[in-house]
Amino acid sequence: MLDIETLGDHGPVIPVIVLQRPERAVPLAEALLAGGVKVLEVTLRTPGALRGIEAIARALPQAVVGAGTLRSVADARAARAAGCAFGVSPGYSREVAAACRGAGLPLLPGVSTASEVMAASADGLSFLKFFPAVPAGGVAMLNALHGPFADVLFCPTGGITAANAASFLALPNVRMVGGSWLTPADAVERGDWSLITRLAREATALREHGAQ
Repeated sequence: MLDIETLGDHGPVIPVIVLQRPERAVPLAEALLAGGVKVLEVTLRTPGALRGIEAIARALPQAVVGAGTLRSVADARAARAAGCAFGVSPGYSREVAAACRGAGLPLLPGVSTASEVMAASADGLSFLKFFPAVPAGGVAMLNALHGPFADVLFCPTGGITAANAASFLALPNVRMVGGSWLTPADAVERGDWSLITRLAREATALREHGAQ
């Protein structure tokens, strides 16, 4: 089973993908892989998301594909059945965390407060999604959390862009960031895979790979 913290070994950015058409999943993933982005989060916000995840997992075993927006036990089980290597949730739920453990699905759970960090830490989780990153205080909030939670690493998501990603990645408690700018909806719709490969290549270059 994947060690969730090792996601950061593959690069500094996880693309947050909202997949409107499942048939676009594999060519989109191929374009991201061509740009050096190996870890992919496909959110469960659309009806065809699970079919897209399943197609990527089947066609591109070199990709590390996960499901985002896990909100229930059923979501966790469906993600695992679709072939996900990991799951991402917008908030922290002990029920969802337990379901992921039971299904053998590593979880990157969302937190935005010190209390939520404590709850996730008490359940043995030390790599957390900070969401929504910019509205919840951004760099200043992550700096504040580093004092009492120096042993916790974060993946900020929500309001992260190509313009501000580097400021987050420079923080000692940030392992990687998540963002939707790598997969613009209009580019995916028209199949502009060369643009997505270029954006992926630029994102990969934001920071050298590897643990901090």
